[in-house]
Amino acid sequence: MPGRRRAATTTKRRTTRRRSAARRPAVPDLPTAGPGERVWVLAVPFRAPAPGAVWHAGLQAHVWVGAQLPPALTPYDPPPYTFERFLEDELNETPRPLPEARALVPREEQCTGAEAVVASAAAGHRVFLLGDDPGVGKTGTAVMAAREICELRGGERVLVVADRPAAITVPHWTRSIAGFGDGGLRWCVTTWDRLAKVAALSFDVVIADEAHMVRHTTTQRWKHWRAVSGAARAKEAPFVVAATATPAHTPMELPYLAPQFAQVHDEPLRAWADLPAKLAEHGFHVERGRYGWTWTEDADARRADLGRLQGWLAGGDGPADPPATLHRPAPWGPVSVTGTPVALTPAERAAYESEWQEFRAEMQLARRARQSARGRAALLRFRQKAGLIRVQATVDWVRAQVEAERQVAVSVEFVETAADPIREALLDSGVAVASIYGRDRFDVEAERLRFQTGAAPVCVFTVTASISLHAGELLPSGATASAPPRVGLFHQPRFSGIQARQVTGRTHRDGQVSPWRVAFAADTVEEQVARVMVERLAVSGSTAGADTSSLQEIADLLDADWLPPAALTDA
Repeated sequence: MPGRRRAATTTKRRTTRRRSAARRPAVPDLPTAGPGERVWVLAVPFRAPAPGAVWHAGLQAHVWVGAQLPPALTPYDPPPYTFERFLEDELNETPRPLPEARALVPREEQCTGAEAVVASAAAGHRVFLLGDDPGVGKTGTAVMAAREICELRGGERVLVVADRPAAITVPHWTRSIAGFGDGGLRWCVTTWDRLAKVAALSFDVVIADEAHMVRHTTTQRWKHWRAVSGAARAKEAPFVVAATATPAHTPMELPYLAPQFAQVHDEPLRAWADLPAKLAEHGFHVERGRYGWTWTEDADARRADLGRLQGWLAGGDGPADPPATLHRPAPWGPVSVTGTPVALTPAERAAYESEWQEFRAEMQLARRARQSARGRAALLRFRQKAGLIRVQATVDWVRAQVEAERQVAVSVEFVETAADPIREALLDSGVAVASIYGRDRFDVEAERLRFQTGAAPVCVFTVTASISLHAGELLPSGATASAPPRVGLFHQPRFSGIQARQVTGRTHRDGQVSPWRVAFAADTVEEQVARVMVERLAVSGSTAGADTSSLQEIADLLDADWLPPAALTDA
């Protein structure tokens, strides 16, 4: 892009919102406002009392009509750029004024990243894969790019689909939009869990944050994504920015990029509806197995497949000029992940071995009967009980780190057998803990800020993405997060490279270096699983899919090689 575009990218903070005629949602019996009134669309939590408000099934939201919101409903007044506020603007001739926002200054890599995305859109591409490492600045890059693309194409409506938890991710995006500049556009920020609510609306640009959330085509989420992203439409489809540092485990988990692949090969979209079959047709080393398509274990063949995919996106094997992808490693270096063996006491060792033998017996019974559900359940129970046995060791390690004046992020997968007992033991020992787990148990943003301000030196969390726990973060208040270095601990080894890499990116980001450790019971199968995880973690962010041979190794170690891969990788 020329220099003029760079200037536009870095200075458009806030403009008077341009407004075309209101495009009312295509739903029946829409509420209308009388003279001096407006239609208010409210964000009412499930089962919360909302006296006077009416649930509108077509809008999938509560509405109230009047000049001003009554005091009982003001807690449900949605912030700017949220789904409810987007609908409200659609239903009224004049949008409400927006509050002044603190300007955010983009970094150089965010400006150059936005230029690359806009150049791809200008070339007529369908999808851009923004695959920068966690913390490089994908949010700012995507916001600035969407603004420029709408100016280029004459559009005005942008959808952002964010990951969970909504209490953290939605405010993060709305603050970023206001801070980098909304360009006078109509922004709608929602989450993957609420995708159905926007499936019938139309947008000019769609930003898919953590795009790997739609790597499986058998889910309702994928059905709604096809509608929102225009994946089944050859014309008048929005431009999609697929933002994720961990695109997939295999090339077959990239259906959200299929529209771009179809364009590269000048083929109709319907020809790429079955991505694995199409990859096989193009000579990729994939084949249909017992539980669906599988990717070869041959390392040379994998490299060849990945090279071709990257060529389709970045040039060299098709008309991808300019590139339709961008990946930049974190300039502060890769995260350090090492193992932390836990020496079990004789009693703990006996308990562990008992659980292991019980698991092996149950898994063999499930294998012989081909009972996948029983096998999954056995695997889940073993992981829960194995983690519970090591709780005290995790607590002791965390306390030592706190005494060394570090702040500790503890990643867990289970609540009752990991998060709760770790939290309770730390609290009993006098260590304050921020808790980001359990549906609606905690105010997640308040808990995050307790950790970020240093009020709680420890954070126990189950989420894998979309929260920032790094030192020195610029907080919503304008202050900066506490300075003590962050260290991280996986209480259980992650099977999924995508999940593991996303977790480390919570603290190792935005120029802050944060080492991570993986806890495991010494001289057990956990140690072998942890070794595989650490060895393969480095390749989990490959632009076109991670090396998944680790999944097969872990499945073999756990007698789970007969289960479908989703038993190990599903979030």
